[in-house]
This record gives sequence, C-alpha cells and structure tokens, in this order.
Amino acid sequence: METEREHRVLIFAPIGRDALASAELLRSSRLATAICADVEALVSEMETGAGVVFLAEEGLFSKDTPLSQWVQRQPAWSDLPFIVLTSHHHQPQVVAWRRHLVNVLRNVSLLERPIQPITLTSAVQSALRARRRQYEVRALIQARDQAAQQLESLVIERTHALAEANDHLRREMAERARVEETLRQAQKIEAIGRLTGGVAHDFNNLLMVISGGLDMLDRQADPARRRRLMDGMIQAAQRGASLTRQLLAFSRRQELKPESVDIARQIGGMRELLDRSLRGDVHVKFEFPATLWPVEVDPGELELVVLNLAVNARDAMPAGGTIIVRAENVPDLTENELAGDYVRLSVIDTGTGMTEEVRTKVFEPFFTTKDVGKGSGLGLAQVYGFATQSGGTVRIDSELGSGTTISLYLPKSGHAPSHDQRRLVEFHKPNGRLRDEGRILLVEDDDEVATLVSEMLDDLGYEVTRAASAAAALGALADGRPVDIVFSDVMMPGGMNGVELAREIQKRRSDIPILLTSGYSGAAIHEAKETGVKRKRDVRDLTRGFRLLH
Repeated sequence: METEREHRVLIFAPIGRDALASAELLRSSRLATAICADVEALVSEMETGAGVVFLAEEGLFSKDTPLSQWVQRQPAWSDLPFIVLTSHHHQPQVVAWRRHLVNVLRNVSLLERPIQPITLTSAVQSALRARRRQYEVRALIQARDQAAQQLESLVIERTHALAEANDHLRREMAERARVEETLRQAQKIEAIGRLTGGVAHDFNNLLMVISGGLDMLDRQADPARRRRLMDGMIQAAQRGASLTRQLLAFSRRQELKPESVDIARQIGGMRELLDRSLRGDVHVKFEFPATLWPVEVDPGELELVVLNLAVNARDAMPAGGTIIVRAENVPDLTENELAGDYVRLSVIDTGTGMTEEVRTKVFEPFFTTKDVGKGSGLGLAQVYGFATQSGGTVRIDSELGSGTTISLYLPKSGHAPSHDQRRLVEFHKPNGRLRDEGRILLVEDDDEVATLVSEMLDDLGYEVTRAASAAAALGALADGRPVDIVFSDVMMPGGMNGVELAREIQKRRSDIPILLTSGYSGAAIHEAKETGVKRKRDVRDLTRGFRLLH
C-alpha cells in the first residue's frame, strides 16, 4: 500500500540556496518535499520512502558510496529516479565523474544550470509518474505473491483434506471388503442350503431307483424285466455321476478330454435326448451350416451344456414354443480375451427373458430361479466353466418378455473330427406291460423314478398312467379317465406341488384316494401333515400299502 512519504521529492543541495529555492518552487506545484543536510540523511530518508531524488552534483563529489550501495539493494520492481543538477564545467575529470555517477545511480536525468522553473517542475513530475508505475508493479507483485501464498496454503489445506479423505476411503474400502467377505460367507451358507435341497432331492431320487430296483430284482424271474430294472439303476448311477461332473466342472477340477468335434453331428444326435427332456409343446430346431468348422471340446460335456441350456429354455417358455440351436463360424474374432477363429453355438428361446439383475447373476454358483428341488443352480455355472476351460467364453443377450440367447464361443479345431464320437447318454427304453387289476395315475417328473415305480406297480398288478406334472395329472382326470388312486411326487415343476395337487383333486374328485411321496420335500412335508396326509417311510412301506389297497 502506497504512503505519502513514497511520493516525496528528496532534495540534497548542501551548497548555496539551491535546496531552499528548489523546495519552494516544487511546493508551489503542490509537491511534497524534504531537504536533506548530508548524504547519510538522504539515504535515511530514501529508506523510508521517496518518489524522486533531486540533488546537486557538487554535493556528491567523493560521497557517492552510500548512494551506490542503496541503489544496488533496491528490490526488483524499484528503480528510483534521480535528477542531477550539473554545472557548466566540462573539464575531462568532471565529465568522467558524471559518467561514473550516471552508472552508479542508473535512473538519472541531468539538468544543467541555469534551468527554467518549468523545466525543473516538468522533470520532477515526469519522474514521479514513472515512480508511480513502479509502485503499481510492486502492488501487482505483492498481489501475485499473496495469491501464491494463498494458493500454497490452499494446496496444503486441500492436500491435507485429500489425505484425510484417502484415509477415510481406505478405511471404508477395508470395511466394505470385510462386509463383502461376510456377505460372501453368508451367500455360501445360503448356497449350501439351496444345494443341499436340490442335490439331496436328486440323489434321493437316484437312490430310490437303485434301492427299489435291487429290492425288486430279488422277486423277479423274468429276464426282460430284470434287464429293465438293471438299465434303470445304471441310468440312475449315470445321473449321479453327471451331477458330480457338473460340480467338478464348475469348480474347474473336472479334467476335460477335448477332441475335434463335428457340432452338427454331435448335437444333431441329441434329438432323442432333447425330446425326452423337453415337454411336448416345446420343439427344437437345429440350424447348422454345411461349412461349419469343427471345434476342440470335450464331446460329452458339450452335450451336457446343450442339454442344460435347452432345459433352461424349456422352463423359460411355460406356454411352449421353439428352441433354436444355431451354430456359425466367427473368423478372426478379437474381443476382450478372445482372439482367433471361433464357432458361436447359440441356444435361442422365445420365453420370458431375464431382468438385468438376474442376467448379472446367472453364472453364479447355486443361483437359480427354478422351483425348490428342481435345480441346484449349477447348470449355467457349469456352462461357464466348460466354455472357459475349453478356451472360449459365454455371452448372454436377454430382454424381459423377449426371450434369451445364450452363445458359447468355442475355439476352432485344427484336426478332422473322429467318426466315433462319445455321447453323454445312451437310451434304454423299457417295454412295460399293462394289467387290468387296478388303475393308478402316477404323477412323477423324474423319468427314472417313474420307470421304477411303474415296474413296481405293474408287478403288483396295477395299470399305470403316468403324468409328468400336476397340470398334466389334472388334465388326465378332467378327460374322464378311470382312476382308482393317485400316486404323486411332492416336489414338482410348474408351480404346483403334490400337496397342492392333492387339495385340488379332493375338490374335483373327492372319491379318489391320494398317496404322496418324495425323496426330499422340506416344507411340503409339514404342509402335508397339516393337511392330514399320513407318512410312509420307504419303498417297502409303499408296496405294502398298495397291497392293502389292492
């Protein structure tokens, strides 16, 4: 900030009346002046502030050292103007000394005597204007320095705040990681619960087929019927191995045996398997071009993957529809982790589609949207494990209400496929026989369990009609088919379990007795007890019960 002292005119003319005359002249022009008696006083006043210094050269002979030192100490913005009143002497020594004085004082104007008052006044005012501009520069520099200091303080403050924020963020991230780990553990526990229900139901069905078949083998002499029972038990064991294989494939501990596979021939040979796995209102259409490349995969696992996808597509189309299994060559693919030649194998349905939330979870282990006991949640996880282990990947395109397309990208094989390709399942179709000693409506969605129970009931002398779902059973009753008893599984797909089926049948045909059974029923057992259904413990109990009914 400028002060009045910084705009003063300091006068140093110790000889004669020049100091008083000059001061009086400048004051008449409203300029502040201060007369200095000697060089030390002049330097002292310059330290406190000056706009211009007016001095007579004769007062500085051999006395310029203090002034020279002050001038050299000026800050970068300052260049104090000096007006020197010279004499008319031009001797070489005088001229040389004047040059020295100009070099020492730097910003110097020389006025030679005699001078006009207006000349002196004009020179002083011009010097003061120059000095004001220097003060403006000083103010800008001070403002810059102040801004720099404020910025530095702000940077320090913000840096400290950022450090605190980073510390807080790290603490939050650590807490989030801890919570996520806790959530994962909780999800694992929940997943184990879901897995226990689904796998226990599946394995109990398989054990029922095996234990019931062994029980009946002791009482069967007909070789054909014994063969059918053996085939059923073998298929049950194969299904158990298949479920184990799904678990191992997801965990990536399953040792795949890749080979060159002709997709059109391998998947095309699954027609019978798919027809048995799907409902009558769901049809499968294959679209395989003649120029399709072979792929390097495990053929049995490939069939299992397609079967899983087809069953999921079936479940997504409760009103029926068409599943398209399509394959096409994708040359020079470069996408994320994939690079090279691939075959895209797609399973397309026109079903209910998925929400974004479901779509992001479908490959998680044990995640399922199916009814209790109808899926372990490992199907799509096994699909993902198979694709990645085979050197490819999986993509999902789905929109709620518009169907789903699941595409596997499988690497092209450089070898010709073998003509003797391994298959996932070989079919053994039993030929049952009918007798007219009693009519039973068997409601069971599991094919192997249905086959075994049909054999057992046939052995007891009953005519068996099988329905694969509660809805099919109600349809069979609605068309007037004669039925003496309904024998139903508890856990079934389609939204209606055995207990609910029993209630509905009692409303429509209260004269028909109902027998419920299940390998794993969970809450349905409690529901059945509340309904008043009595519980039989095992297959022998069932056969004894049928003999009593008979």
